[in-house]
Amino acid sequence: MLYLGIDLHRKQMTVSLRKEDGDVLLRRQVSTQWPKLEEFREQLRAFATGDEKYVAIVEVCGFHDWLVRWLPRDERCQMLLVVQPLGRSPIKTDRRDAHALSELLWINRERLLRGDRVHGVRTVYQPGAEQQADRQLTRLRERLVWRRTQTLNQIHKILRRRNLEWERPTKTFQTRKVIEWLKTLELDEMDRLTLNQLLLQWKLWEQQLVAVDTRIAQRFLASRDAQLLATMPGVSTFIALAIVCRIAPVGRFPHGRSLANFLGLTPGCRSSGDTERPGSITKVGSRMVRCLLAEVVLHLLRRDGTVRTWYQRIKRRRGSKIARVALMRRTATIVWRMLSTGEAWRAGKAATETRHSARACLAARLKRYRRVSTASVRQRSHSSGAVVGVPPEYFRNNPRVRGSKGKSAVLPPARPEKRM
Repeated sequence: MLYLGIDLHRKQMTVSLRKEDGDVLLRRQVSTQWPKLEEFREQLRAFATGDEKYVAIVEVCGFHDWLVRWLPRDERCQMLLVVQPLGRSPIKTDRRDAHALSELLWINRERLLRGDRVHGVRTVYQPGAEQQADRQLTRLRERLVWRRTQTLNQIHKILRRRNLEWERPTKTFQTRKVIEWLKTLELDEMDRLTLNQLLLQWKLWEQQLVAVDTRIAQRFLASRDAQLLATMPGVSTFIALAIVCRIAPVGRFPHGRSLANFLGLTPGCRSSGDTERPGSITKVGSRMVRCLLAEVVLHLLRRDGTVRTWYQRIKRRRGSKIARVALMRRTATIVWRMLSTGEAWRAGKAATETRHSARACLAARLKRYRRVSTASVRQRSHSSGAVVGVPPEYFRNNPRVRGSKGKSAVLPPARPEKRM
């Protein structure tokens, strides 16, 4: 077995090839021109003895798709791993990067070939051709909407500069009456020329959006998961397809919290010893999915009273921004459950998910109380089921949070830590 590390760039790639015993056979740069790539493939075959195969590893970048499709066409390529960028050393060169990748692959060869996780190596999921096409299609629509909005803002700017917005025939801007009114406005020469060009661009964006929306509807009808997700209030065909193609297959997430972490909706944390510094959400993953979940949350707040009640309870304690992010995270876990079980949306599902996590809420509150309490609150009495180290007056009836053995628990709000 041979082990190939590749550091890919736009015009060339640097490779490092190792034998089974770890010795380096080849270290060189290869041009990304197709004739040069075919020559390199023949060179790989020359290094292999008999039916010997090789495993390749490459860091993820914005243009590695062609390599993922081209290299596995060789029958000697057993596996191609795409990983997140490794930690950088003070001295960085392409040769060092390729050498480090091949060494990493050789050291962890047995675990990587079995598909086991390796500490410090984060493999990247490679979507299929259909999933990649759905991503490209939804990204195209997002760009068209952005360009249409930019054009409309420029039209608004011309009208505001002349204080003409009050004279438009309809309150809604994107209507035929408004378009005809814009064509007949009396403007000076340069404003009229600019407005005519903007109207042509507006018409062009609308035509392209109709064509893209038609294609999205066709792809939506071919996706069972997207149709299932569209049963949620506020989820259109575009939103359903855009979310599904970026998180599917949902089986790679063991639970809903993993999906929320993948989308960057979980708070970051920096802890050392007894010091814990929780931060804002990590915002890793797809920015587009987070924006779409924010839109879905607004619809849920209007249409689902149970969701609205849960949101108001968090808003009173933490504010509207944190409450909305918490609802986005809860919506992500509901999306995971819907796609995992094949169950359609039903009203009150967010409240059901919240009741299931009551013990987790109690554990979190106990953890916050432990920071300001002198006694440990994790030890429980086997006889009474009470929490040791917490005064009895803190345990009263509370229908929202349940303790062990059916008892309810109310803990005092955490006091801010004193800074030295």
